[in-house]
Amino acid sequence: MGNEYRIALAGNPNTGKSTLFNALTGLRQHTGNWAGKTVSLAQGSVSFKNKTLHFIDLPGTYSLFSNSKDEEVARNYIVFEKPDVTLVVLDATSLERNFNLALQVLEMTKNVIVCINLIDEAEKQGIRINERLLMNRMGVPVVKISARNKQGFPVLLDTIDRIVTGEIECHPTQMQYSPEIEAQIGKIEPKVREVVGDRISARWISLRLLDGDEALLTELAKRFVPEGVSG
Repeated sequence: MGNEYRIALAGNPNTGKSTLFNALTGLRQHTGNWAGKTVSLAQGSVSFKNKTLHFIDLPGTYSLFSNSKDEEVARNYIVFEKPDVTLVVLDATSLERNFNLALQVLEMTKNVIVCINLIDEAEKQGIRINERLLMNRMGVPVVKISARNKQGFPVLLDTIDRIVTGEIECHPTQMQYSPEIEAQIGKIEPKVREVVGDRISARWISLRLLDGDEALLTELAKRFVPEGVSG
């Protein structure tokens, strides 16, 4: 889209994700349907360094496993609509609980920023977060912010800009599972790649198939199986 980029915001409920969305986009917001779906998502834009960044506020979810409509919508947007960057908003006072979603997103897509919100509340509680250590462990940029105070916004926007221009390359850490699960992934992944190519992470789809994710199977059939072909 030239100098226009789509940035998806994902996060658990009550992490301040929508506060961040509202603080960034202000009055430059609208609600619209995406990709012919009936689901409406809030969208807003920010101008930065001669680029237009379109932010999409995904439903707040605790996971992306298709256990609810909100999870399915958020998951499908990240996987199939392929935003240029996905921001995962975490609560600095509850990092351990929030990391589950962040690790799931890292398995699904490459260009991710882990955005640690409520850093002012964490500091009041004596919580100190070493973002450089987290960055090294996760393989993607980690930015500390306070959405309600707009603290850290320049660094966040600059990090987004450096990813979309290719100055920063993300290398998400790959989760390792038990030898039995890894062996099954090794069997399924080549067959999955034959169908989806490089459009979606074949490893991530293999994991979801092992978990019996029927909603994902249905979505894949709609998007990748030619009409008139049945499995």
